[in-house]
Amino acid sequence: MARFIVLIEAVVLAFLVAAPVPEVAAKKYLVGDKKFWNPNVDYTTWAKGKHFYLGDWLYFVYYRDQYNILEVNKTDYERCISDHPIRNYTHCCGRDIVPLNVTKQYYLLDGRGGCFHGMKLTVTVENPPPPPKSAPVKRH
Repeated sequence: MARFIVLIEAVVLAFLVAAPVPEVAAKKYLVGDKKFWNPNVDYTTWAKGKHFYLGDWLYFVYYRDQYNILEVNKTDYERCISDHPIRNYTHCCGRDIVPLNVTKQYYLLDGRGGCFHGMKLTVTVENPPPPPKSAPVKRH
């Protein structure tokens, strides 16, 4: 029995060593940086130049009794309409996440009136770039 357990441990260890390690780790984005999720913050500028990849996530910090985080369609996003959200990401105490687990355009806004004061964010989620090619091995 002891030999069987040692054999199983060896197989598991070999599998773990041989398993591929992903090249790109998921990234957490604090929405608005130190300005957080608040009115009169330019979230378009905040998102500009950032690349959002599948598996990343957005971290929202805000006053839960005043704001929320809703995903809406493009038309509702443009018009600041929150009557029929696709999803409500408001779950906790003003420290909530939006997992970017689908490659698509996300349209997020505050449904309690803050959208009219700039509390809306759209991000495009892409597949991660391929890992860099390794340099050819020089032989002497």
